[in-house]
Amino acid sequence: MVSFIVPAYNEELELSSTLAAICAATSGLSQPFEIIVVDDASTDATPEIAEQAAQVVSIHRRQIAAARNAGARAARGEYLFFVDADTRINRTHVTKAMAALGAGYAGGSARGVMDGFIPLWSRIFLRAFCTLYFGLNLGAGAFLFTTRRNFEATGGFDEQYFAGEEVYFSLALRKLGRFKVLREPVLTSGRKLRMYPAKEILGTLFIMILGGPRMVRSRARNRCGIRMTKMPRPARWFCVWLPKCGFRLH
Repeated sequence: MVSFIVPAYNEELELSSTLAAICAATSGLSQPFEIIVVDDASTDATPEIAEQAAQVVSIHRRQIAAARNAGARAARGEYLFFVDADTRINRTHVTKAMAALGAGYAGGSARGVMDGFIPLWSRIFLRAFCTLYFGLNLGAGAFLFTTRRNFEATGGFDEQYFAGEEVYFSLALRKLGRFKVLREPVLTSGRKLRMYPAKEILGTLFIMILGGPRMVRSRARNRCGIRMTKMPRPARWFCVWLPKCGFRLH
């Protein structure tokens, strides 16, 4: 069985499209599948929407690493696919991921593209960063896959981190074997790049790099007033990835 695990917090506007995309992506799949939505203390209609197409697991942690781990514990499948609630996958992602796992890869991910309009500065930043990040064969949290055996061998997602946990999970999987980044990009939300101006995001990013990994061990607000978990994914990956490479600005 293949288990699709979707962590969600207040995702009533995105979740139905994500679940529909998963169902469409599994057409022709030779194995049975299940979808598990982990509702992490949502205050909107997220759990009601999830119940229409998935099993719902409820937690109250406000932490995506904990939500993914809770979903994995509830899952019955031998293969685990983690899909963010604002991310669309297609059949190619499922078939290529299953082929990679069948070929002995420990796990993998996919490149990502943002939906809708995003500002010019963010398009330039994303192009440069993604070239570096995926060139280092690291996984994006929007879409990750592995086997249950490998997930348990890594200990799952490290719950001491409130952001960037996918970097550490990718590195843990790479210790077990090869890691595959699919060329077919997933479509994920660019809303945070539209919500916040460049000076806020880039200013916060600079502070996060200065602080290193300790900055992603707290959900507390930083000096720029943006919660760590509300930063765009690439910015969170960036602040974790640089210190892992031994880079510091101080």
